[in-house]
Order: sequence, then C-alpha cells, then structure tokens
Amino acid sequence: MTRTPASSRLRPLRPTDHAHLVALNDADVPRVGPLGRAGLDDLLPHCDLALVAERDGELAGFVLAIAPGAAYGSPNYRFFEARGTDHLYVDRLLTAPRHRRAGVASALSDAVEDRARATGRVEVTCEVNVRPANPASLAFHTARGFVEVGRQDTGGGAVTVALLARTLPPTEPNPGS
Repeated sequence: MTRTPASSRLRPLRPTDHAHLVALNDADVPRVGPLGRAGLDDLLPHCDLALVAERDGELAGFVLAIAPGAAYGSPNYRFFEARGTDHLYVDRLLTAPRHRRAGVASALSDAVEDRARATGRVEVTCEVNVRPANPASLAFHTARGFVEVGRQDTGGGAVTVALLARTLPPTEPNPGS
C-alpha cells in the first residue's frame, strides 16, 4: 500500500497535467534530461505507471515508469533490458522545488515499488545524472537501497548517468489471511 504524506494525494496522470508536467521537468534541466511536449507524447504510451502527486492544491511531483518489453528506445532503458532482470524502470521522478523534502518523492517511489511488486517484478531501476551532477537524487536513491550497476554516457557524451537498481525484498505473508 502506498504511504502518502497527509497533505499529499497520488492520482493517475491526466491530459490536463501535461503542460505543467513538461514545464516542471524542463525547468530542472540539466539535473534531469529535457522532455518537451513531443517527448512526453512519445514516452507516455510506453508507461506502465504514470502518477502525479498533488500537495496543497498543486501538482507537487510526478513519476513515469516503464515495464520490461516496451519498444522504448532510451539507451538507459535498453541497458536495463539487456541485463535480463524483470524490472520496473523509472524514467522520470521529479518533485517541484517548493515541495521537496516533504515526502513527495518517497510517496511516488513507494507507489513504483507497490506497482513492481503487484506485477511480479524483482527490481526497480533508474538512472541519475552524475555529469552534470544531481547529488540530491543520488543521495535519495542510495538511501532507498539503490546500488550502481553501471554508468554510461548519453546526449552525445554531454551527460554521464549512474545506472541504479534496487532489488525488492520479498513481500511478507499477511498473518491474517
């Protein structure tokens, strides 16, 4: 079950969110890769999970995750596909600056892990920029148990990413069932 801060609410991404989501993402470049409206339109059909977090009446963050077997051309996604591990790949997880350190990213990450478990995945994967550096994201993922399984250059060599994976612990049986 997804644990969400009391003042936050997770819900599926709606078409009316698209412009705000693109603006939020693209305002955070180069810590994250650019998206643009065309990029979002290309990405969404591949998503197994597309959620937004609302907090204090605002779009506070979002997550886009892709299951294995998608015809998605991202070199980072392709790296994880080549590993052959049954994973749920987080392509984007972003929190609006005003809502950082308020549990939004944790709630979205919990939702990804819930979805991964519900669909039988053994691992959650993602990448974090190390050049240009995104130290807050790297610290967040490390604290959640992600480990680096590789690095690669993208964007014509302008960006280096750490490729991260977190093996999900087995779910505990419910003693009441």
